[in-house]
Amino acid sequence: MITTPPLVIAVDGPAASGKGTIAKALARHYGLPHMDTGKLYRACGLAVRLGGQDPYDAQAAADAARALDPALLDDPDLMSSLNSDYASIVSSHPAVRTALFETQRSFAQQPGGAVLDGRDIGTVIAPDAAAKLFVTADPHVRAQRRFNELAGKGSDQTLADVLADIHARDARDAGRSAAPLVRAADAALLDTSDLDIAAAVEAAIALVERALRQDGR
Repeated sequence: MITTPPLVIAVDGPAASGKGTIAKALARHYGLPHMDTGKLYRACGLAVRLGGQDPYDAQAAADAARALDPALLDDPDLMSSLNSDYASIVSSHPAVRTALFETQRSFAQQPGGAVLDGRDIGTVIAPDAAAKLFVTADPHVRAQRRFNELAGKGSDQTLADVLADIHARDARDAGRSAAPLVRAADAALLDTSDLDIAAAVEAAIALVERALRQDGR
């Protein structure tokens, strides 16, 4: 009896590229569970903050990751700009990534499959995913998106500040020794710089369908 392997879709990319929105849309389209893996690192960063610890302290960050409280995933401060910085810093520690690896890997390997988005899904967490996307956009476009999002929440950050933060996060993500942000060799590139949400999702579905055909599904 021939069985179809789980449908795993990996969506990677830098901050504010649209990968999260696209991943959620793909999960709805294919009827699969979705995990925003970035929230795990945000929760770890938040735990470090709440504990009054230094995010550059690798041991403290690793301890926080190993003892992560799932309730932090619903904390209203999880998505704040300050916590984004903490998340970016703690995620650079190899021990933190090791501590959170199994949670992500187990989610990806569940029966039926899943959609995961992050920065190392196609390269580390699910290198055998049936479809992989690398979603990107021009840094200035990403900064404008994040600025609009933050302004809608009452933030007084300037566009220049947000752009500087985007560049800093990109440098940390690409330059870390453990699971750096890099496009998997077999990941389809999707540049959303000139696409609205509907067009980006349509393009993503088309790329996934192409990958599934190549995979013989």
